[in-house]
Amino acid sequence: QVQLVESGGGLVQAGGSLRLSCAASGRSFSSYAMGWFRQAPGKEREFVAAISSSGGSTRYADSVKGRFTISRDNAKNTVYLQMNILKPEDTAVYYCAANPLFVTVSTYRYWGQGTQVTVSS
Repeated sequence: QVQLVESGGGLVQAGGSLRLSCAASGRSFSSYAMGWFRQAPGKEREFVAAISSSGGSTRYADSVKGRFTISRDNAKNTVYLQMNILKPEDTAVYYCAANPLFVTVSTYRYWGQGTQVTVSS
């Protein structure tokens, strides 16, 4: 079992930056791939970024490539999402997720409660 708690969301102007954090507790954080997903009002949850268990591989949605960076610190059981050059269309609830396999679909095993990110124009 893995428990995930996101933090760092908030309100930011377009062009600004935010850094999301996801603290994990439970067993063997370093054995799980981690992902960030988001869900905007009236839309389905979508993949944003993923990182392998070692941190050696990453994947990004085309919509955030070049603007967002996912990273992890296995010593701190934490995964991060640095978001730069934010756009109003990035507004959503952002979810952290953990999974035994490194995938980009939403079939992750464990999920956090989400943190709201709002980007004003």
